[in-house]
Amino acid sequence: MLLFIDSADVEKIKRLNSMGCIDGVTTNPSLMAKQSLSFKDAVNAICKVVDGPISVEVIALDAKGMIDEAKKISKIHKNIVVKIPCTAEGLIAIKECSKLGIKTNCTLVFSLTQALLVAKAGATYVSPFVGRLDDIGQDGMLLIEDMVKAYKNYGFKTKILVASVRKLEHIRRAAIYGADAITVPPEIIDDMLKHQKTDEGIAKFLEDWEKVKGATI
Repeated sequence: MLLFIDSADVEKIKRLNSMGCIDGVTTNPSLMAKQSLSFKDAVNAICKVVDGPISVEVIALDAKGMIDEAKKISKIHKNIVVKIPCTAEGLIAIKECSKLGIKTNCTLVFSLTQALLVAKAGATYVSPFVGRLDDIGQDGMLLIEDMVKAYKNYGFKTKILVASVRKLEHIRRAAIYGADAITVPPEIIDDMLKHQKTDEGIAKFLEDWEKVKGATI
């Protein structure tokens, strides 16, 4: 399962990427708005840090506008994946981008029926928002389970990129169900490393080491 950072914060991306387990980055207008860099400078900076898929979102709502933006955004760097919303206009844009060889990530997906249309339109990635489904009383991860099964049934090439991740349980179940990728906020990536027994073990080893007289490494 590919692990992406869901952030536009270049410094946080640099820190996490140094661990050697990051495969890509996803951004959106809200994340970009929090940064001091210009849009293009932020995208370029991220592309220099992570050598993998970098999702960058269009802001147009009509197909022509999305396609025009996609052409411009995709030229920034070879690793750019253009995020396009799951709407009728969005599907038109995705289909055209697919013909042009522009990689796409269809975002704001909340149902299996939407996911089927996205795959048939030829998106490179589809981003189901599991946390937001949890917010309205549904189990967002059941959508991932259904999508993995359905995509395998028909041999769709679109990769399932789990988004709107709020907790470690989302990551655990995404891995068990067989999602292709997951995008995770920096603070939750940090949480992935934490375990009480790891901390206890380190403390115990250091305590015992102090008892070894004259020990050196």
